[in-house]
Amino acid sequence: MSSIAKRANGKWRARYRDDSGRQHARHFARKVDAQRWLDEVTAAVVTGQYVDPKAGRITFREYAEHWRQAQVHRITSQAHIEGMLRRHAYPTFGDRQISTILPSEVQAWVRLLGTSDKRAKRRALAPETISVIHSVVSAIMRSAVRDRKIIANPCEGTRLPSKDRKPVIPLTTEQVDHLRELMPPELQALVTFTAGTGMRQGEVFGLTVDRIDFLRREVRVDRQLLTRLGRRTEFGPPKTPASVRTIPLPQVVVDALAAHLAEHPAGEHGLVFTLARAPITRQAFGHVWRPVARAVGLEPGTGMHALRHYYASLLIRFGESVKTVQVRLGHASAAETLDTYSHLWPDSDDRTRAAVDSVLGRAAADRLTRTLDV
Repeated sequence: MSSIAKRANGKWRARYRDDSGRQHARHFARKVDAQRWLDEVTAAVVTGQYVDPKAGRITFREYAEHWRQAQVHRITSQAHIEGMLRRHAYPTFGDRQISTILPSEVQAWVRLLGTSDKRAKRRALAPETISVIHSVVSAIMRSAVRDRKIIANPCEGTRLPSKDRKPVIPLTTEQVDHLRELMPPELQALVTFTAGTGMRQGEVFGLTVDRIDFLRREVRVDRQLLTRLGRRTEFGPPKTPASVRTIPLPQVVVDALAAHLAEHPAGEHGLVFTLARAPITRQAFGHVWRPVARAVGLEPGTGMHALRHYYASLLIRFGESVKTVQVRLGHASAAETLDTYSHLWPDSDDRTRAAVDSVLGRAAADRLTRTLDV
């Protein structure tokens, strides 16, 4: 039901009632503009794209929190998303009505995330981090479109900073040894174990004695220790189904584990590695790892994952196939392994030269020998 009427002040009032009976009205200087607006509303209703103008008055923070609570995310993802929204999205958009956020403002926000400001004590985020944050906000906006809170997603068309993916440069054995020496006594074996198995941080923190077979010299990876909001820890599934695997243990790792458990008996739930006899959280470990990494001379931001890269580099150096490295690391596909480590495999140029020389070179040598005999 709609109508257009001229007001005493000369304006044209266009109004309509939605399916719930609520009235919506706007005023225009010209009747033709009022009619165009009503036509647009009618078309939106007919095509199923109608959005109640009042629906978008909900704040971005309020809608995002409803969205976040409804998602089926891994425990680690839940904490990660909550942190990204709280630190990087809510300060800019949190108190804004979701329908008022414009694409140009999203673009300006993305640029701000990549800009340092010493006065505000803000460091520029890496392009990869900005991309992840933007994807979360965009997912929230897409949900708002489906819920008929807004007409369109203001994150669509945002130009993101280009990603400069640096090739992995593995640690040296000397650096790994130095890291071990500088770690607290109860975490020294953790360095050897991670460098000798390539397990992920959560997998190492969640290692329990019953997952280690000292006789067969292997470790079973089928869960990890997760840190919930509030720094509570609990066991959870590994990163992907491909992460469930059995890894052979080198003797140096077996010896390090045996010595560690003799000096530091397993903690709660049989955990092999603990910090102050408590399960290790990512935050607590970061406080220990960062000063040690600086002392060793590692680049800022280098985490425990560097030990996983070291393990991969050893396998590649000693001739293991892409498939073997994939399985040992628990990658979902060989493509993921190659994307990360392809530059570490021996270059084929020398093998090409050797192959040709072994055939043509031998023939040339035979011709030379026959010439000299004549």
